[in-house]
Amino acid sequence: MTRSATFAVALATTILTSGATWAADLTLRYMSFDPVQLEQEKPAIAAFEAANPGVKVQAQALPQKDYWPNLSALAASGSLPDVMMMSSGYIQQWADAGNLADLTPFATSLDLEGYTKNAVEVARINGGLFAVPQSWQGPVLFYNQDAFDAAGLSYPTPSWKWADFLEAAQKLTVDKNSDGNPDQWGYWVFGRYAQTDGWVYRNGGRYLNADATALEPNPQAISALSFLTDLVVKEKVAPPPKDMEGVRFQDVFPLGMAAMWVDGSWNISNNRTIIGNKFRWGIAEIPLGPDATPETARAYAWPDMLAVGSTSENPELATAFIKHMTNGSRSAKDFRGGKVPAFIEVAEREEWLERDQQPGNKEVILKIGQQQLYTGFSKNWDAWRGYGASGSGGVNGELDEVFNGRKSLNEAVKSFVEYGNSVLQR
Repeated sequence: MTRSATFAVALATTILTSGATWAADLTLRYMSFDPVQLEQEKPAIAAFEAANPGVKVQAQALPQKDYWPNLSALAASGSLPDVMMMSSGYIQQWADAGNLADLTPFATSLDLEGYTKNAVEVARINGGLFAVPQSWQGPVLFYNQDAFDAAGLSYPTPSWKWADFLEAAQKLTVDKNSDGNPDQWGYWVFGRYAQTDGWVYRNGGRYLNADATALEPNPQAISALSFLTDLVVKEKVAPPPKDMEGVRFQDVFPLGMAAMWVDGSWNISNNRTIIGNKFRWGIAEIPLGPDATPETARAYAWPDMLAVGSTSENPELATAFIKHMTNGSRSAKDFRGGKVPAFIEVAEREEWLERDQQPGNKEVILKIGQQQLYTGFSKNWDAWRGYGASGSGGVNGELDEVFNGRKSLNEAVKSFVEYGNSVLQR
């Protein structure tokens, strides 16, 4: 047995509630929407089995495009797994549909005080607790340090304003041969939630009304979308999305095609793979918007969680497994790149900061988690947001039409509000 596995087995003995025993020959079914993560979890799963003789964890992982249809089919047939990964974007509708067990009876044994509070709150719905956060992530501003140095610019700081960002984007847009086609864009953006919505919430904006039953974008949201539109259409410091067809959106920055980019912190892993040592890069918070106040500004972040299926015959054992897979028994190395362990003690370990790799300032992500957060999720969020569906009637596709110069922002907002409210009324 490896040193890490021995360590995990030793810690696994601490996970169960006092006096808990399980019947022999029990099988827990566990489904994940992250195949790479499941590979990293195998030692932890083995440790749980070793600490609980007779218990076998049957684990399966599917990519998200297959995971949700398969999980929905299992829900329809009444055969949900005992434990399943749950997205912040779907937890409300899955809880409302009665597919998730309420873990409130086990809350005391879960030691929820040890988890990032904002992440736990996402799992609290209508007075119940329907999941436990395993990790969390959110958008950050990626920036090419070498490009900043070449332009004579200081790196982004927490005091940056949108005017500072625009000035940097202008200086970072470089057309070496003056042919009208920049060799390096200052910024890269399209209508995807992780690229745009952080700007909205950092400006005090909201798409939804107070009880998340209708799309009613406030003026601060429109102002943020207008700022992003101007970066592409007016200032021309970012390319129209159509001009980037044929390049994976997550590769534009690491390929050096744009000097700045906002997207999820999980992209740290892809950046490392593609960039290697070609250039130095760092991360920063999305600049605070001009319309935000201390009361309205929010950081954008959300957790990935583990939930117990409502049809599980062993909810206490399933909850014990969740506790083991999310608490201090885990190694910080199990959480790759920009995924932050939801258990605070694990996130604060030096090994998670990975100071021997780029970026050298991952503590920026931890500071985001200490702020007031907003997820922006609601029931049917994936549909009204146009998640992964550029060209749909959702926000994603409509904003792409704006950035491509095919629609005005007012036209796009009218379209996605009408479409979104029809989705929310289903």
